[in-house]
Amino acid sequence: MKQVVVVDSDLEDLIPGFLAKRQEDIAAVLTAIQTNDYETIRIIGHTLKGIGGGYGFDQLTELGAALELAGKRQEAAPARELVQAMKDYLAVIEIKFE
Repeated sequence: MKQVVVVDSDLEDLIPGFLAKRQEDIAAVLTAIQTNDYETIRIIGHTLKGIGGGYGFDQLTELGAALELAGKRQEAAPARELVQAMKDYLAVIEIKFE
């Protein structure tokens, strides 16, 4: 089931790059989980927390905040679940520009 995300039309040119970067974030977090690099997990989570809402992706902000916390707590299992939630979310979004 698609999830509609309303994005400001002024950001339309930036969205493909923004979404590509999120795929890079997913790969980086998965690598960080494998190497117990919790600082990278925390930083990526912090970044997502800060930028998601600005682009209209409020769920990325929430996932980022939780990922940041998992990194701080050095918890691999929650981080893995959050990355999967992020993958699932990005797979079902439908962007509507206004």
